[in-house]
Amino acid sequence: MSDLVARTGRHQQRYDDGRRLIAGCIPFRYRNSDDNRDAGSKKIVEVLMINSPSGPGLLFPKGGWENDETVEEAAVREAIEEAGVRGELMGHLGCYDFKSKTAQDEFSPEGLCKAEMFALSVTEELESWPEQNTRNRSWLTVEEAADSCRHAWMRDALVDGFSKWLAENMNGCMGGHP
Repeated sequence: MSDLVARTGRHQQRYDDGRRLIAGCIPFRYRNSDDNRDAGSKKIVEVLMINSPSGPGLLFPKGGWENDETVEEAAVREAIEEAGVRGELMGHLGCYDFKSKTAQDEFSPEGLCKAEMFALSVTEELESWPEQNTRNRSWLTVEEAADSCRHAWMRDALVDGFSKWLAENMNGCMGGHP
């Protein structure tokens, strides 16, 4: 069992104008393409998704942004708690509004949420993590991930946020990036 413990409850949650504030990330890594004939073979970008204990489809790690942390710290914490990965936040991908049945509470009766999403370059996959008994990890290409997203807003974060950020910021790094 993991020594890390997931935060629970909503007493430390941040809200803004009736919306629960969420922090999350799209964890990513590079792997060599299967075409090894060329010494300068291209790197393939893979993103990490997790299953949801409450239904079908895959998700990116995300959760409530709490009062005692920055949004960046919350995104990193959620990656550790839900996906069991550590890494370096590389860029802000955008803000995404959505409605959640599970986020309905006295501060957000309609379940409105605003998610701040980041790109997280994974440097370590933990062998044990707080939610390992309810979450499975899957490394997918961006195209596979887009087809597997449970929520439309997460697909938007991947396609409109992550893919554009990657094209703008990592163009020259593909050959020499780990």
